[in-house]
Amino acid sequence: MSKNKPKNKDVKEQRRSNPKRMKKHQMIQAVMAAFQSSPREMFNYKQISKLIGIESQVQKLQVVDILYDLAGEDIITETDRGRYRLNNLGTLAVGEFHRRSNGKNSFLPEDGGAPVFVAERNSGHAMNGDKVKVQILAKRRGAEPEAEVVEILERVERTYVGKLQVTKGFAFLVTEDKTLANDIFIPKDKLKGGKNGDKAIVRIIEWPDEAKNPLGEVIDILGIAGDNSAEMHAILAEFGLPYKYPASVEKAAERIPETISSEEISKREDFREVLTFTVDPKDAKDFDDALSARRLSNGNWEVGVHIADVTHYVKPESIIEREAQERATSVYLVDRTIPMLPERLSNLVCSLRPDEEKLCFAVVFELDGNAEVKKFRIVRTVIKSDRRFAYEEAQTVIETGEGDCREEILALDALAKKLRAKRFRSGAINFDRYEVKFDIDEKGKPLNVYFKESKDANKMIEEFMLLANKTVAEFIGKAPGGKTKKTFVYRVHDLPSPEKMENFATFIRRFGYKMKTEGKNTDISKGINKLLDQIQGKPEQNLIETLAVRAMQKARYSTDNIGHYGLAFEYYTHFTSPIRRYPDMMVHRLLERYLAGGRSVSKEKYEDMCDHSSNMEQVAANAERASIKYKQVEFMSDKLGKVFDGVISGVTEWGLYVELNENKCEGLVPIRDLQDDYYEFDEKNYCLIGRRRKHRFQLGDPITIKVASANLERKQLDFALVDHDM
Repeated sequence: MSKNKPKNKDVKEQRRSNPKRMKKHQMIQAVMAAFQSSPREMFNYKQISKLIGIESQVQKLQVVDILYDLAGEDIITETDRGRYRLNNLGTLAVGEFHRRSNGKNSFLPEDGGAPVFVAERNSGHAMNGDKVKVQILAKRRGAEPEAEVVEILERVERTYVGKLQVTKGFAFLVTEDKTLANDIFIPKDKLKGGKNGDKAIVRIIEWPDEAKNPLGEVIDILGIAGDNSAEMHAILAEFGLPYKYPASVEKAAERIPETISSEEISKREDFREVLTFTVDPKDAKDFDDALSARRLSNGNWEVGVHIADVTHYVKPESIIEREAQERATSVYLVDRTIPMLPERLSNLVCSLRPDEEKLCFAVVFELDGNAEVKKFRIVRTVIKSDRRFAYEEAQTVIETGEGDCREEILALDALAKKLRAKRFRSGAINFDRYEVKFDIDEKGKPLNVYFKESKDANKMIEEFMLLANKTVAEFIGKAPGGKTKKTFVYRVHDLPSPEKMENFATFIRRFGYKMKTEGKNTDISKGINKLLDQIQGKPEQNLIETLAVRAMQKARYSTDNIGHYGLAFEYYTHFTSPIRRYPDMMVHRLLERYLAGGRSVSKEKYEDMCDHSSNMEQVAANAERASIKYKQVEFMSDKLGKVFDGVISGVTEWGLYVELNENKCEGLVPIRDLQDDYYEFDEKNYCLIGRRRKHRFQLGDPITIKVASANLERKQLDFALVDHDM
């Protein structure tokens, strides 16, 4: 490249925008831009002057002075008499590249330093997640640092999901991926039969230096864009989640016998003659927990929490085990479940179906009338469920006192209410939030939105699952005096950040609510519970509940027990859902090992598995939210122009998010559409403020909108204000 030509358009644009007579600060910026656009080249003052459009001799002399000053600050280096180069060749760092479609790429140093901005021209076509080596570019004091990718050390293998645009000789994948601004060019021979309008998964093969678009090949065709299954599979693929089961794993599951040998039954405590039942959602197929109940001669109740004995069937290092470990969780989209285990296991062999003998791992309690645990035992059991209840059916028994298993259900409900009250007295937080659900037709089209609330039947099952999980964690975690604690998997929940709680308390004051943010842990949690009671049925209920959840830390899996703040438990784990959660399988295995007197396992190995499970749990939750968002947009797509009341649920620099009261669908009022004033984002006070008229749009404000557009590709609703004085 000629030393008198800039590498890219940035310096040219700088030059065009500058008048003949530059102010000094403009000149310094232009000089820096010239060096940073060609960081490896040397320039003298004449070449720099020409690059930045300086023609007068007086200003050329100013350039000489600027070069001298920059060299004195070690921003540039005089490599030859009167010739300078950017002083960055020795400042190297290694870390992860984060690509963004808005051009705000960044480099995250592996030593834990702050992220550094990487302009697209300096990205070296690195992809999101790549391990890279960068040069930290020299900067003036007070300016943000920048980096340039000099080497891609490790490529991350990843795929992109989008819609194919196929022409005669080639094709493009058009993607809404937030990490890629460019469509992917696909040669005709790499289409794998894809047709125009198909939803596809594409892998990037290369991105030549001179090419605007990366080159890719089709990995899989998901179906026609807009088809429900294609779109649900696309959501899974976007999050890197599997949307089909490997045939080899399915075959391995087929070889597992459904029958139970008499030898195996003889090793277990037999509950086949004890009344046992399951309570689950009406559309559930994987029943992984059952309750047995019988009144003892002393008047106490024996309650067995029987959990599907998955690890009896899934052996360590088996192909099914490896697949379950990688998936770590079942994924629940709006219209389907993507199980962690093959369906033969999750819905048939392990599922605690009625009138079938099943193997379980159980915690059996003796509870007195005050729901105090008098004693418990952890045992392997065999059961035969007498009845499969949907939550609605069990709720009817609780409300009417009539129906199957009425005595047992009413007794368990009464005990559960006492267990629940005890938890709240200890400082547990009462987050009883509803779930948004859809009635969907056979083609996946959403017909109606409804809200699923937790009633007494749900809470009854929840309390006994919590009790079993807590008991198992205490049994292993509370090592006898003087003995070393054995490695175990805990479900932990840290204390909330004081800063977040203070911000939350400040926000709720505008609604007239107060809350303590200091004192004992129980003081704070009781204050949250009081607030949650006060907002029941109020317009601001969902907003405040959402913000309260955001003020909390996220629960996670760890071998280091710090307790569970939200439940107010000193010890807690996940034992009760091994069909759908891998950590529960880990807990079952460790429990079996330690009950048999086995030695402690590798803490480091299990901590890695805990981290993976926590990460996959978050990915699965994000995919679930994306499927809900897609169905909300689809549900609203035939309501364009209709008017709805809502509440401002989010405030950002690009606009207002509004949640509709009627159906909880959320959309954006873009800031560009607020044309009566120039609005600025006040992050601290969660609001947009008009510069001239001082009109304020604040988080939580009631608002009336009309539906402006529904973009299914982007899963985005746009609203327009109705009641605002434009």
